[in-house]
Amino acid sequence: MNNIQGRSTAAKVAGYAVMALVLLIIGLPLFWVVITSLKPDNQVYVQPPIWWPNPISTEAYPQVLSNVPFLRYFTNSLVITGLLSVIKITLGVLAAYAFVFLRFPGRSILFMTVLAALMVPNQITVISNYALVAQLGWINTFQGIIIPLAGVAFGTFLMRNHFLTLPYEIIEAARIDGCGHLKLLFRVVLPMSWPTLVAFALITVVNEWNEYLWPFLIASDDKVAPLQVGLARLVNTDGGYTDWPMVMAATVLTITPILVVFLILQRHMIKGLTSGAVKG
Repeated sequence: MNNIQGRSTAAKVAGYAVMALVLLIIGLPLFWVVITSLKPDNQVYVQPPIWWPNPISTEAYPQVLSNVPFLRYFTNSLVITGLLSVIKITLGVLAAYAFVFLRFPGRSILFMTVLAALMVPNQITVISNYALVAQLGWINTFQGIIIPLAGVAFGTFLMRNHFLTLPYEIIEAARIDGCGHLKLLFRVVLPMSWPTLVAFALITVVNEWNEYLWPFLIASDDKVAPLQVGLARLVNTDGGYTDWPMVMAATVLTITPILVVFLILQRHMIKGLTSGAVKG
């Protein structure tokens, strides 16, 4: 008995040690970003590195707002993320509903195509998409950034597998009561799918907020460039000098909104991803 308790205690200690290590690996870069944003310029390149600035300086934050069009980048990110999230969530829910609750020829083949799309990296389609967007005259436009990113294979897969776990009796009772497809979707299916829908929405928002490669290729103008592109331009200055406190201050301002959203909705996300969402 003592041996079993000893093993259990050792397993718990090992588990907490692993969690602490993972937290350190994740938290240390964030800590360094915040600390660097609070350093005076003369403490950035000091060796060995200074882990706590003395004195603490907040000059980099107003410099971000005054020296670069940060508010423009922030607004562009809100527009791109907002529109893409609405499009992806709408398409994902409707496509998943069709795969589960509608009967039509080729349904299985279409779903296999969706699964195949999950296996194709976005980088493979960059050249063809760029050529098409250039032909349409969509360079430096919001539609040029948004439309090629509007594919929603993951969301369709996630929501479809969750819809399959819903109680069949409730769905049939709603149909007997005369529910059409729209009423069934909005009155029955989605209210029972709230945790998974929140998880889908949160994953979508985070991914689109952090999207870099495609906006970088399309948005050479600050009028449509999002925050991630703006940060890259702060680092790659023409004079070869990078104001790292200002770059890190811009990074803190960039990640703070999405971090707050994640912290608020993380419980719903975990519940949605573990409540049968990957059940076949």
